[in-house]
Amino acid sequence: MPRATRCIPFIIACALFMENLDATVIATALPEIARSMGEDPLRLSLAMTSYMLALAVFLPVSGWMADRYGTRTVFAAAIGVFTVGSILCGQADGLYELVGARIVQGLGGAMMVPVGRLILLKTVPKEKLVAAMAQMTLPALIGPALGPLVGGFIATYASWRWIFYINVPIGLIGIALVLTLIPNVRETERDPFDSRGFALSALALAALMFGLENVGRGVLPPAAVAGVLGLGFATAWFYLRHARGMERPVLDPSLLRLPTYFASVMGGTLFRIGIGAVPFLMPLMLQVGFGRTPFESGALTFAGAAGALTMKALAGPILRRLGFRRVLTANALLSGLILASYAAFRPETAHWVILGALLMGGFFRSLQFTGLNSLAYAEVPKERLSRANTLASVMQQVSLSLGVAVGATVLHLTQSVTSGPGAPLTPTDFVPAFLTVGGMACVSALFFLRLSPDAGSEISGHRARARAKEPPRALEAAD
Repeated sequence: MPRATRCIPFIIACALFMENLDATVIATALPEIARSMGEDPLRLSLAMTSYMLALAVFLPVSGWMADRYGTRTVFAAAIGVFTVGSILCGQADGLYELVGARIVQGLGGAMMVPVGRLILLKTVPKEKLVAAMAQMTLPALIGPALGPLVGGFIATYASWRWIFYINVPIGLIGIALVLTLIPNVRETERDPFDSRGFALSALALAALMFGLENVGRGVLPPAAVAGVLGLGFATAWFYLRHARGMERPVLDPSLLRLPTYFASVMGGTLFRIGIGAVPFLMPLMLQVGFGRTPFESGALTFAGAAGALTMKALAGPILRRLGFRRVLTANALLSGLILASYAAFRPETAHWVILGALLMGGFFRSLQFTGLNSLAYAEVPKERLSRANTLASVMQQVSLSLGVAVGATVLHLTQSVTSGPGAPLTPTDFVPAFLTVGGMACVSALFFLRLSPDAGSEISGHRARARAKEPPRALEAAD
């Protein structure tokens, strides 16, 4: 593989790292931003929700944009929009200015994630895809772990505005590298733009994301949250009816007929719901339940990123030796059990025990994400890669929000039953939440168990290894 092609996963990883770091850094600095603006911290949650809404609205159109204008053009523009949004966030003096700037960031982020993955799919050979995906998915694991540390440090020792300004040099370097090293791949036969489908999918995703972000948070009345979610599900139903009558819808559910894509997207959704609850539950348990400081909490949760780093070089050989079916099935069970074991943490639990469990969780979670992200495209024809990538990106975003919603709901119900609504959280309140999301991760193994033993072998190389051990039949016949 040419040197420029080998650099592509790292370029995309840097851009995604910037986005993932930004998403978690702001959560840590939110109280300081609220004090600076004279706002209620609960109202400042709009700065996070607005980003998620912009992401949901514009994700479905990312594949069509890349096919029409070229992957390099759209990816560089996405980094530029995200960087401009970061500058606007740093200059905001009020809540609504910050919300508007976060919407601009969300527009850039909606293009960065799926188009970055699409660049890999169209430029990296299939046999190199597992290694490339491992390099690209790493920032999704490291960014959220570094976020609390970086956010806490900046908010404590500098102005919160630097949380956004640090994106500027990263963005400028990223744009330069993209324009220099990434080819501008575009489709000669482009799908027509499905405007009605885009409108329906945007409304459905925005309503679902907004509703899920507010489940169990106590910010909106339960009736309002239920109404928004009801609107989201109803609009999603109308979209599915529309998509069945379209040859090339903006989100193509017919891709789920491919066995490997179905297992990766649907099984991956269930797995990510479990994993998506961890960034919400773990810091809350360590800080509110155990009385740790934000910096102590961030230092402990960083162990998950360390585990992911360790797995980066091992994912390819493991998948090549054992195949997708064995790895994804066994690893879903193992990751789910490790996740459920977090329910056993107590304030008196030794730090090395917590560190070890989080390290192992990050290690096996990284392997699962690499396998899922690679397997999804094993059977997808080249002309459908953009649509497959868009649908997978949307489902990933929805599943991570569902994880927060499930964790928050179970935690809220447990608190109401054990201590009463509004009572302080106790360490035992987190036990049912971790057991629930751990169980969901385990159940996802059922989707991978149905795969054929050599599923995705052209990507993992597993079948090639098995055939290499067989005697050469042509030579035997000649003898």
